[in-house]
Amino acid sequence: MVVGDVTTGTDVLVIGGGPGGYVAAIRAGQQGLDVTLVEADAYGGTCLNHGCIPSKALISAADVAHEAGHAEEMGVHADPAVDLQGMVAWKDGVVDQLTGGVEKLCKAAGVELVEGRAEFADEDTARVVHGGEGQGAETVAFEHAVVATGSRSVEVPGFEFDGERVLSSRDALALESLPERLVVVGAGYIGMELSTAFAKLGTDVTVVEMLGGVLPGYEDDVSRVVRNRAEALGVEFRFGQAAQGWEEADEGITVLAEDEDGEVSEFGAEKCLVAVGREPVTDTLNLDAVDLEPDDDGFLATDDRARTDMEGVFAVGDVAGEPMLAHKAMAEGEVAAEIAAGEPAGLDYQAVPAAVFTDPEIGTVGMTEDEAREAGFDPLVGEFPLRANGRALTLDDSEGFVRVVAASDGEFLLGGQVVAPEASELVAEIGLAVEMGARLDDVAATVHTHPTLSEAVREACANALGEAVHTLNR
Repeated sequence: MVVGDVTTGTDVLVIGGGPGGYVAAIRAGQQGLDVTLVEADAYGGTCLNHGCIPSKALISAADVAHEAGHAEEMGVHADPAVDLQGMVAWKDGVVDQLTGGVEKLCKAAGVELVEGRAEFADEDTARVVHGGEGQGAETVAFEHAVVATGSRSVEVPGFEFDGERVLSSRDALALESLPERLVVVGAGYIGMELSTAFAKLGTDVTVVEMLGGVLPGYEDDVSRVVRNRAEALGVEFRFGQAAQGWEEADEGITVLAEDEDGEVSEFGAEKCLVAVGREPVTDTLNLDAVDLEPDDDGFLATDDRARTDMEGVFAVGDVAGEPMLAHKAMAEGEVAAEIAAGEPAGLDYQAVPAAVFTDPEIGTVGMTEDEAREAGFDPLVGEFPLRANGRALTLDDSEGFVRVVAASDGEFLLGGQVVAPEASELVAEIGLAVEMGARLDDVAATVHTHPTLSEAVREACANALGEAVHTLNR
């Protein structure tokens, strides 16, 4: 039986149930608005189902296996066996718990959940096609619409994803057995996170990157620590190589790559993971109906209130542009909902942190020293090495540093870079300082627990003031 087309109405239509979308829906519901959330795949989006959460679960499990098998210096001798199917099952349990929680929270906020694919029909209505044969469609009239359709893995010509030989990051997180040899195309944050994790699990990893180093966009001394650790784990890097294609081989595949001189190299592997970035999903929305056009990179332009050029239409998350981060999406979702409810709101993008879950982790927020100088500041810089931090030494993980950047006029924190275990947690303190306009002495005068990694943040601020105790001052 085919369900006939029906028309419904809502104050806020949210298209996409990822971090930006479900947060926007919940916050709008908390504001007393009638909300409809349409999701075509799974609530929680890529982040909860196929990205942030499952990748960090795999990384954590790989860390446990690696640390257990490499702790002889601490007097611990073990030879752990890795059961990838059990690991994936545990990861899936974490995902199921969180995605189930999203649905419950949405319903508790009064959000109507609709499974299907939504596209704009005109400036005031959208067409929702429900999944499954014979499920029909409906038209939803809205006062406000929030576009939160997220992003997808970029495919490289000649490396179309098949889930068998050529893997997306989503495919890699669902493998049932460890490949003996893996070629990773791309040394950005996704490529580096997964390369490190698979190397720790015992896979022979080769990273092919067309640029000259890892983690483009990060300062050299930040990325260098991560590259050195990856090489110590056995990851082989081949820079200046552009992946051209692959072919079947007797024991797997051969990946072909070409350098700038036209010389072709061959890399044997069982599988190839392509991780060259992500692109926004806008081609499903029929944006012409609301007179919106993506920019040259496929993003929808927005202001600091998540508003697009079309009145009443917001865009949040990956579809709204860099940085393509789940927590930025959540913050934008909250702002969009509050603006739709008539409340004052805005987002300070300067205080949005970024993290890379490599070994060691990287956490950054605000400006680097060079960016501060380019912005017209005379920057004060303080740095504290992890090798001088007692807690890092007791963790046997003392490679890295904490660096803070402040304005010499007023000594207000402008940003910071952290390369350390738990850097994704440590950077939050610097982010708070940037957001609230804290001074170096505000952080330096705050008593931190000893022994902790967080002491390195305090010491870096003291170092900028020439008052550090546990490292030489500049």
